[in-house]
This record gives sequence, structure tokens and C-alpha cells, in this order.
Amino acid sequence: MLLKHSSLKFRRRSPDVHGFTLIEILLVIVIILLLAGALVVFVLPQQKGAEKNTTRLFLSQLANAIDTYRLNMGHYPTEQEGGLDALLKKPSFENERMGEKWQGPYVKPGTRLEDAWGHRIHYEISEKGADGDKAGALPYKLSSLGPDGQQDTDDDIKLATEMSEGENREIR
Repeated sequence: MLLKHSSLKFRRRSPDVHGFTLIEILLVIVIILLLAGALVVFVLPQQKGAEKNTTRLFLSQLANAIDTYRLNMGHYPTEQEGGLDALLKKPSFENERMGEKWQGPYVKPGTRLEDAWGHRIHYEISEKGADGDKAGALPYKLSSLGPDGQQDTDDDIKLATEMSEGENREIR
């Protein structure tokens, strides 16, 4: 039995058809991975700095809102009024005249009173001022727990509580 070669046709690639070799494809994948690695190395530290800056700006914004509340109401928001929540929604006052003084909301409606890491902003008011009897001391403390979420650690972000006349607040 003789087999005919004509029935077993082998297809040959024409010289006009081009494709990528396995080495070329692997080389492209390696280059993409190197670029992605460089992006991670340079972008992640920038994001951490941006979160801290965002929280500093938000604390400054809240301080301005608290001061505006004080100008309208004659006192800083108290725990009985809801603390920082009194900046967003009108507290219930026993005295109707006090309720009429509230001109809020003092921050944009829908604002979450949280830092960039999702921790609630800490607000504490005292009668003497946040730093005792120092002249120019603010009568409240405003701070964020920072990235670790632990109170009184080095990464906490606090509103500077001492102000000299004519100075702007600084945030540490």
C-alpha cells in the first residue's frame, strides 16, 4: 500500500506572516513588572503623606467651624449639645432663643467627622483652656488618632492649642 504524499499536505508558514516569539513576550512582561514595581515604590510614600495633610487640613476646617459656632452661640459646642455633631445638625435647646442663634450647619452637610483613616475626630472642651492657664490657649483640643488608631502615640495629629495674637493655628 502506497501512501500518496499529496494527501498529507504540510502547511508551511509564508515568509510574510510575522508573530512574536516566546522570548519577546517574556521580555515585555518583565518590563511591565519593573514599571509596576517602580510605581509602587514611588507612589505609596506619597499617599501616606497625602493622608496626613488631608487630616491636618480637615482639623483646621473644623477649628474654623467651631469658632464660627462660638461666635453665633456665645460658647463652644458642649457634649450635651452633641460635641462636633452640633456643627452638622441643630442641637435641641431648652431655651428657644438659643435655638434661634444656631446658623448651621457649620460644615458641609454630609461631612463625616473622621480622619483619613476612618477614625472619629477627637474633640475635648475645657473651661480653663486646653493648656491650662496659658494666655492665648484655645479652650478645646482637636486631634486625630493617626494611622495606627491609638491615642497618645507619636503619629497623632493635633491642632496646636496655643495661639499668639495675630498668629494662625498650626497643626502638628
